[in-house]
Amino acid sequence: MGETTTRSDDADRATSRADDGSDPPSPPPAPGGLPLLGNVHELASDALAFYERRAATHGGVVRYDVFGTESYLVTDPAAIRRILVDDHDRYEKGSMPRDRLGGLLGDGLFLAEGDDWREQRTAIRSAFFRERVAEYGDPMVDHARRAAASWDDGDVVDVHAAATQYAFDVLAESLLGGDVERERETVRAAADSVTERFDTGRVTSFLPEWVPTPANRRYRRRLTALRSTIRDLVAERRAAGPPANPGAADDLLGTLVAAADMGAMDDDRLVDNAVTFLFAGHETSALGLTYTLYCLADRPAFQRRVRREVAALGGDPEPADLRECPALTAAVDEALRLYPPVHSFFREPTEPVTLGGHRVPGGVVLTLSPWTVHRDERWWEDPETYRPERWLREADAGETVHGDDAAGPAVGERPEYAYFPFGGGPRHCIGMRFARQELRLATATLLRRLWLEPVTADLSVRASANTRPAGPVRVRVRTRDESDRTTEPSDTN
Repeated sequence: MGETTTRSDDADRATSRADDGSDPPSPPPAPGGLPLLGNVHELASDALAFYERRAATHGGVVRYDVFGTESYLVTDPAAIRRILVDDHDRYEKGSMPRDRLGGLLGDGLFLAEGDDWREQRTAIRSAFFRERVAEYGDPMVDHARRAAASWDDGDVVDVHAAATQYAFDVLAESLLGGDVERERETVRAAADSVTERFDTGRVTSFLPEWVPTPANRRYRRRLTALRSTIRDLVAERRAAGPPANPGAADDLLGTLVAAADMGAMDDDRLVDNAVTFLFAGHETSALGLTYTLYCLADRPAFQRRVRREVAALGGDPEPADLRECPALTAAVDEALRLYPPVHSFFREPTEPVTLGGHRVPGGVVLTLSPWTVHRDERWWEDPETYRPERWLREADAGETVHGDDAAGPAVGERPEYAYFPFGGGPRHCIGMRFARQELRLATATLLRRLWLEPVTADLSVRASANTRPAGPVRVRVRTRDESDRTTEPSDTN
């Protein structure tokens, strides 16, 4: 498990240093960059590779700069635990995420701080209790079933496009509660602009939102249209009679409307949270499903293992069945390790702190990178290879076991925060249980009906707001039952 350190540990170490006359912690390495630009050119070239190089060369806490903004990449799991868990009240989301994402997410749960954040989370969390999330299982399975039925044997499918459509349909039903076909184009246009706005391959993505670039103008125009659409949906919901309290709502929009009507948030925050869940929910789930299906297509032996596990259920999966599907869970967890949809989390210390043996000033940007930590060979054997077996172990009775809502045995063998696709601590992703259920139910439902073969040979990804494929992610679907196939290829990994 990760090292557990607290604020008192800092004080004890500081007192000890003062007593013995030793030097205080040194600042982190600062390899430098270009005047004014800092490291923007390296980030724009390939942000994920830049993070990996910095961590490999300079250790778990290292400085970089973006247009004069002092930033630190943190990839030491003990330091990450300290930031997210042990000393979480010494850190905020900070000014950088607000400057970058405020126009998109406003004052909703993702960017809120302090009492405002606690009040919003308390009002919303009932929508993500285990029992409520289980109720969303039917649309998760239904929409996966429809996707599978739309493909013929031998079709080549862009699973990123298909997963994006699937995740939107699921979220539209669970968030908005019904058919939102008329709003689909507004949401799609806004999503395209968000991708363009935060594509780190464009130097202009590092510019403030108020700079009137063509991408920024499109971004603002389309977000305005999206917010107007959500306000219309809220008005319709109120006219139909909202639930008496958040816990009585049938969907997330009902939860938000009830919370607003009880005074837990105003209407601006209601809209901010609807936008937050719409983008955070459908984009990250779509990416997680994309990478899971791509990886399984490339590992036929493990795909076969998951198919047989799912076939033993005797029908389409239900949320309660997931406890009986360790290979399925391992397949998803390993995809989230190798291709975490959220490549970076950001925090800002409110005061000087010590991280990884280095003194870091307050008010700077801390970048916590799952992408980099998940591919660190200190924590993961053969880290760039998809190996879901690492998440499984054999119980005394011989059966294979895996945790359900917790990470599997792979995490127990290394620091806790060597794996954190959903963040951690009090501000971990509130939709984590929803996402893990959705990814497993969708994968199981598809593999009951399909055999996947790889078409895209080498997957290339880029850092935008999330970890996105650089191009289409193609697989060939086979609709014949596995027993009808005379041969299936063996794994080449």
